[in-house]
Amino acid sequence: MSNDRHVPVMLQRCLDMLAPAVERPGAVVVDCTLGLGGHSEALLQRFPGVRLVALDRDKEALRLSGERLAPYGDRATLVHAVYDELPEVLDRLGIPSVDGVLFDLGVSSMQLDEADRGFAYAQDAPLDMRMDQTAGISAAEVLNTYPAGELVRILRAYGEEKQAKRIVSAIVREREKEPFTNSARLVELIRDALPQAAKRTGGNPAKRTFQALRIEVNRELDSVEKAIPAAVKAINVGGRVVVLSYQSLEDRIVKQVFAAGAATTAPPGLPVVPEKYQPRLKLLTRGAELPTEEEVAENRRAAPARLRGAERIREDLR
Repeated sequence: MSNDRHVPVMLQRCLDMLAPAVERPGAVVVDCTLGLGGHSEALLQRFPGVRLVALDRDKEALRLSGERLAPYGDRATLVHAVYDELPEVLDRLGIPSVDGVLFDLGVSSMQLDEADRGFAYAQDAPLDMRMDQTAGISAAEVLNTYPAGELVRILRAYGEEKQAKRIVSAIVREREKEPFTNSARLVELIRDALPQAAKRTGGNPAKRTFQALRIEVNRELDSVEKAIPAAVKAINVGGRVVVLSYQSLEDRIVKQVFAAGAATTAPPGLPVVPEKYQPRLKLLTRGAELPTEEEVAENRRAAPARLRGAERIREDLR
């Protein structure tokens, strides 16, 4: 597997943002989305005193990253888990709180590049899309068994697909003739179902439907909704959470969690805000930071990335 395409997105910026929290010896940092280990390896290299806990739901990713991170010995602990299981993982490892948490949401390069996983619409493959191939239902099962109304909802909510009704009508008609198994047939059906004007707007017309199926199969937004608040809760005062998102739905969740943490919860009109109402977080980014043009030129997968960070500035007062 060539390494050039596994350039971690906005790597330097992520490390710089985490640095003040994880530079001290004995700091614990969690990489919630290990993937092929690019961000994790860079964290271990740059911060020689750091202990890393890395999570991934994909066993193949864990195996490959395990080889890559082997030189760091017991500084790296790799765990088979979905990132919303962060509290349970830390509990099991006996780690009460951590100094840094990094999320690189979305599909890892490896999953996109392994043809037989069915994530990519550019090549024919079985419609699987499960990040953890040992659990859950495949994209084919979603397409073949969900009621039409539910499919329309998924395509609209998760794919922001304006032509959801047309596409779903075609899917329902076709699945009665023969169940869906492979991606090429779905791509062709979407192409045929869309009006000419819709085909002209940006990229592969199947992109939004594939994104929607992937999010549904992996329950990604549910996981993000649980994981970001859990990460905020897990960090010490002075600790930092850094999140890379690749689509607006994820970025919106991150933005809302951070904004809520950075706002005062005091009733309006108090002359002095008591400590229990004061913000728990300080935002490290103004809005979302975007990759530079140079980075996008080097690594096209960086193009949709949105980076946000927050620092814990006070304890939760019970």
